[in-house]
Amino acid sequence: MLGKMTEQILHRGPDDFGFHVHGPVGLGFRRLSIIDLEGGHQPLSNEDQTIWIAFNGEIYNYKELREDLLVKGHVFATDSDTEVIVHLYEEYGVNCANKLRGMFAFLIWDSKQQRLYGARDPFGIKPFYYIQTDRRFAFASEIKSLLQIPEYDASVDEQSFLNYLTFQYVPDPMTMFKDIVKVPAAHYFVIENDVMQVERYWHAEFKPDETKDLSYFVEGIRDVMRDSVKAHLVSDVPRGAFLSSGIDSSSIVALVKEIEDVRTYTVGFDCGKYNEADFARETANYIGTKHEDLTITSEMFWTNLPRLIWHQDDPVADPAAIALYFVAKIASEHITVVLSGEGADEIFGGYNIYHEPESLKLFQYIPPSVKSTLAEVASMLPDGTKGKSFLQRGAKSVEERFYGNAFIFNETDKRNLSTLEERFFQYYRKPSDITQSIYGRVKSYDDVTKMQYLDLHTWLPGDILMKADKMTMANSLELRVPFLDKKVFEFAATIPTKYRIHNGTTKYALREAMKQILPEPVANRKKLGFPVPTRDWLRGNLYEPIKELIICSDTEHLLNKNEVLQLLEIHKSGKADMSRKIWTIVVFMLWHRIFIEKQDEFIPQGRKREYSFSYYYRKHKFLNSGGYH
Repeated sequence: MLGKMTEQILHRGPDDFGFHVHGPVGLGFRRLSIIDLEGGHQPLSNEDQTIWIAFNGEIYNYKELREDLLVKGHVFATDSDTEVIVHLYEEYGVNCANKLRGMFAFLIWDSKQQRLYGARDPFGIKPFYYIQTDRRFAFASEIKSLLQIPEYDASVDEQSFLNYLTFQYVPDPMTMFKDIVKVPAAHYFVIENDVMQVERYWHAEFKPDETKDLSYFVEGIRDVMRDSVKAHLVSDVPRGAFLSSGIDSSSIVALVKEIEDVRTYTVGFDCGKYNEADFARETANYIGTKHEDLTITSEMFWTNLPRLIWHQDDPVADPAAIALYFVAKIASEHITVVLSGEGADEIFGGYNIYHEPESLKLFQYIPPSVKSTLAEVASMLPDGTKGKSFLQRGAKSVEERFYGNAFIFNETDKRNLSTLEERFFQYYRKPSDITQSIYGRVKSYDDVTKMQYLDLHTWLPGDILMKADKMTMANSLELRVPFLDKKVFEFAATIPTKYRIHNGTTKYALREAMKQILPEPVANRKKLGFPVPTRDWLRGNLYEPIKELIICSDTEHLLNKNEVLQLLEIHKSGKADMSRKIWTIVVFMLWHRIFIEKQDEFIPQGRKREYSFSYYYRKHKFLNSGGYH
């Protein structure tokens, strides 16, 4: 079974593989070699082979930790960051995860204590899935490894499906697969005596310092980002960076260039208004990078989409995933490690929606009864009426109106769209339940900071980091995100809201900090990311194949196809933009065809190197002399 599990993630680690089986435990491992190319073989143990680890990720402060552990008497056999975690666990036990600076998902088997211990990094950069069956606990870097477990039969989790229709991804800790769960970011778990306990080890807290002026934060951002970029360059293999048109990736590239020459990569689309490659090329010329780009056509997009959804594991209806796949593909021809700008928006205040609290400020002075009346009046106005949305949103608190960067279908829409029985809608954990549990932890925050906090705990791990990891790993490329560093966050969390959103400018303090190293047009350029022309393609080249997909999809038990086809026709006619709703359904239907209907099969492909793992822990009551399977 371990062999089948690791075969599924060959793309994550085609350089090396290894297994360790002892008693109730079996570990399988695929490696993409980054640090200590000769000595980093896994699974790896301590000196007396009583503690074994399988580790996916990179630890950027491992050299400092290693020196401290050497002073304490620990003996190392390799120069790898993996071995540092083993000895850190020996020294600090389950508290060791909080000492790590990096991205990680790891498992440690302590044979003396008969304890399984695992942890995921603070922001959820690296994926980590598990399942508990009657026979075993099993863990993996990707869900497709867990699908190889003999007693598991994949099926749709109806609650996850309903939440996906709102968020365009499945919020942690659930997945679209029934009984398969994510280890949440910033959490560790311990399994002893067949009982699993999950605990949070790190909290993201915003602590704005109103006593400091802007210049303090501008200088501090430059210092902490220089330190983070330098740390993220640690590797024994070639590295480069993604470069879009905005400040996030441009800042990373400029800071790398201060240290070494850098290769940069971007993609554009064959629709002029969606092609930001020209802007990226201008930035590359200014900074002085060796730059490459690629133009994606609708045919390339559609042809590759099924394989990319297979790589995603869970459906994520973010069209930018396809752009990430192609930019990773061209980068992987030359480099093994790539730096990228994910996370800057969540911690520095970069999304345009963060302007909303300021634009709705006047509603703070309106009595609740009047706001309620305004909301009722607005609800009776025809869709598209100017000011309707403004009144509806202004009448609600931020907790009532903001669900994160994606809000696709509301509850009424979902009842009309879905064929699920009413009981599912009555008893499932609704999107509002998910967001309110997060808002409840930060009642004292201002509205902008509440929105950032929510995105940090939902949108970031569920969409941004999920697609970033899966699309780069599909090309055997390790992605690193210097903005998502604990030191960077801890400083950014002290920036007052007035310096995050200022005079209509998002990420104001970051932009001011980067003006010293970037041209003003780049530092002030509005956020684009990798814009994808799905809106136009759904009315053009993709209309017919998507209509055929909807008609042939075996999802009548979940979706009313007539409603879906009506959305497609409304969009094609130009009466309304339904592209995000349609795309959310299309991605789910393709996912269902691949993982549930099993109509498409993909052979895992791997070309390079990376740390990833598959793991199972057989419950003691099922042990027998037959070994493991």
